[in-house]
Amino acid sequence: MNQDQLKQLVGRAALDYVTPGQIIGVGTGSTVDCFIDALAGSGIAVAGAVSSSERSTQRLRQHGIPVLDAAEVSGLTVYIDGADEIDSNGYMVKGGGAALTREKIVADLADKFVCIADASKLVQTLGKFPLPVEVIPMAAAQLARRFAALGGTATLRAGVVTDNSCHILDVTGLAITDPLAFEAEVTLWPGVVTVGVFARNKAQVCLLGGADGVRTLSF
Repeated sequence: MNQDQLKQLVGRAALDYVTPGQIIGVGTGSTVDCFIDALAGSGIAVAGAVSSSERSTQRLRQHGIPVLDAAEVSGLTVYIDGADEIDSNGYMVKGGGAALTREKIVADLADKFVCIADASKLVQTLGKFPLPVEVIPMAAAQLARRFAALGGTATLRAGVVTDNSCHILDVTGLAITDPLAFEAEVTLWPGVVTVGVFARNKAQVCLLGGADGVRTLSF
């Protein structure tokens, strides 16, 4: 199977974690697009969805799935989203689609994070994928210097403005061996809106698509 077929496979597999009448959290990205399409064709009538991006909101509404504001709910049973990297503890790097801040907000509302990804996203150590960091524009140069002090190279993602009117730095050259500590430190740097390490809001389940089908990892 090619990568698109694997995305469709795990998108359908995530339906097992959706119960009729629930309000669910929905992430963003091409794999999540496959989940939204699968949900729309499944006959599972959810009460609504809290979306992490304008992209997903538009797709949900096109399928007639009600979209609720995060302020309207006090909690979610499940949040379904992809990842750019995930390790054997369920820690992730996310933000390739520039929606990391809203993704982290919606993930924090949920009792369970179900990650849907193809097998290429499973890594031993986070950091090979450029780490996205959403930043206040005036802080970008200073934050690039702080990442340089850690051995990383931060590059402003050209032409990208997030749904929150902020910018994205993509950081290469890092090996994130302690994701919890790294996330806690970088989050405190002035000008950082969100760092794309999801350690506090890690996955509890990963549906990993490969040549042999879907493998379920639990953390």
